[in-house]
Amino acid sequence: MSAITAHHDDHEHEGHDLPYPTQLKANRLGLWLFFISEFFLFGALLLARFYLWLEPGMGQTRPALSQEMGFLTTAILLISSYFVYRGETAMEFGEVKQFTRSFMVAAVLGALFFVGVVFFEWNIFGLSGEVFGVELFGHLKPWDGVYGGVFYMMTGMHALHVLSGIFLILVVWNRGRKGSFTAERHWGVEGTALYWHYVDVIWIIFYPALYLIGTAVH
Repeated sequence: MSAITAHHDDHEHEGHDLPYPTQLKANRLGLWLFFISEFFLFGALLLARFYLWLEPGMGQTRPALSQEMGFLTTAILLISSYFVYRGETAMEFGEVKQFTRSFMVAAVLGALFFVGVVFFEWNIFGLSGEVFGVELFGHLKPWDGVYGGVFYMMTGMHALHVLSGIFLILVVWNRGRKGSFTAERHWGVEGTALYWHYVDVIWIIFYPALYLIGTAVH
């Protein structure tokens, strides 16, 4: 009886545990479906920007934001994506130290981007001033009509995803340094890297829409 029970338990266990390659394909499919669903959200924000910032007789407009700060934060985010790619590649070859160093740098750069957008561009403390002639603190507020509403919705939604991405990077960094991933099995690293690259791509689309396209309106 015990032998039959053991055989049944083994069979049931095998039925619930998919082979790793099969599970990996399912994970990838699920993540890409999530990306597609998120694209509708970001796409709606982008459409709102082009519709609401269209002024009769002027065409597309935009708020007068700091071009220097916009370029700097974008550069920081793109560099962080490079380190995420570097860390993922290192894990594929089993180089754990290189992975942990790269992911930690990416987390720090992601935090700098978050601070640049939320602290400087949002100017939550109401500061003002320039450094070397560069305006560091924005003056646009959420209640400043369609410009404030759209700008804060777009940057706020993206900043939320950046914050969740930083959290994921730190989680897999901690697991990686403890030996939870190998060159053969590291879906956590791959999934986090894909998520971070996706967030970067969204910002690459948002950046020109917010900072470059249209006539600046003070």
